Amino acid sequence: MKVSFSTIGYIRSPFHQTEGMPIQPSGAKDVEGTVKVNAMYAAGLTDIEDFSHIILIYVFHKSEGFQLQVKPFLDDNVHGVFATRAPRRPNPIGLSIVELLRRDGNVLLVKGVDVLDSTPLLDIKPYVPGFDVFQVSSVGWLEKKEHQAKTQKSDRRFETNHFNR
Repeated sequence: MKVSFSTIGYIRSPFHQTEGMPIQPSGAKDVEGTVKVNAMYAAGLTDIEDFSHIILIYVFHKSEGFQLQVKPFLDDNVHGVFATRAPRRPNPIGLSIVELLRRDGNVLLVKGVDVLDSTPLLDIKPYVPGFDVFQVSSVGWLEKKEHQAKTQKSDRRFETNHFNR
């Protein structure tokens, strides 16, 4: 089955290359950016300013191809791509939860941006802790590493010409 999506806008950030950017929103806590929603979808932003946080769903637009086993940023071991948040995926879709600072028409000012500048936006959803937060019993291989996402920066390992070795 073939599935296709159209972008509804794009995300602006201070990151113009993958190398050196945060690998998760927790590492971009104070990084501000903007989300520009195409004018034809602006009415869909009605009441979005009532939420403190939103979920951005986007395309890893600089990722081509995929690998089923990858060496993620936070580990030296190879893991299945679906057990990671690596960008080289069969469907290069990413998500970030960001703080919504304000809305100005069809532009949202956000904080916690961890994406490349001009990232194509697929969707926005409100973040609701009662819906989105779960008590978990295991976070797999990330058990002792998840705190490192706050300081770990991206390198070029997932760019098209820099495959995992």
